[in-house]
Amino acid sequence: MKRDDPRRNDPAQYDELVDQWWEPTGGFAMLHWLAAARAEHIPPASEPGAVLVDLACGGGLMAPHAARLGYRHVGIDLNLAGLRTAREHGVLPVRGSVLEVPLADGCTDVVVAGEVLEHVEDDVAVLAECARLLRPGGTLVIDAIAATRLAGWVAVDIFERIPGGPPPGIHDPALFVDRRRLLAAADRLGLDLRLWGLRPSVRDLVAWRRGRRAVVRMRRLPLTSVLFAGSGVKRATPAAEGLGAHDPVRRHGSPTTHTVER
Repeated sequence: MKRDDPRRNDPAQYDELVDQWWEPTGGFAMLHWLAAARAEHIPPASEPGAVLVDLACGGGLMAPHAARLGYRHVGIDLNLAGLRTAREHGVLPVRGSVLEVPLADGCTDVVVAGEVLEHVEDDVAVLAECARLLRPGGTLVIDAIAATRLAGWVAVDIFERIPGGPPPGIHDPALFVDRRRLLAAADRLGLDLRLWGLRPSVRDLVAWRRGRRAVVRMRRLPLTSVLFAGSGVKRATPAAEGLGAHDPVRRHGSPTTHTVER
């Protein structure tokens, strides 16, 4: 598929693939691997009722990890089919945009923003929502694809053509993430964010292809030029200058109840 194909980054693909969310060898196999990698950087819940907000939660693949760590798992997505699937796995579903999440300021202990920054035109606006939602001292966990030529070649030309990789057309290289811009925005928003690179374990990938492993472990890399992950903590007092439209202290009022109908 050509990179300028109009189907790239088309949300309708998630409707077409909804039955594959929880298939370990399906079109979202790599998202299972990334979910496990994200969980490694989430601290156990500090108290009963602690909340984890999962932006662009899809079918809710973070659910077993959130439950194991003791969190109430709230999933945000626009896709109703995915939210229904997530609810079946214990996620409290909320329909809404990651650019304007219908939840109150400081309502959560953890925000997960995995496989979402490279699907929106304003990744800094999503980061601002992460900062707004987090209480001071709360944890942010992300992963995304870097805005580099190498990433376009690896993530699109290679990964979209191999078993376990993302569905063809799911990514648009024009939306890949500028890491320097992201880190600068994180600092302005009061987030102490650090990044590292990720790749699938080659040994695990071979075993997975042979049916000997259900999940492929992600290995940490010093280079962030293709797939990268990050984690950080919200500072008590964010820097106030230069936030503009992305001011994380703006008020959204009380949480809404845009949950999926039964």
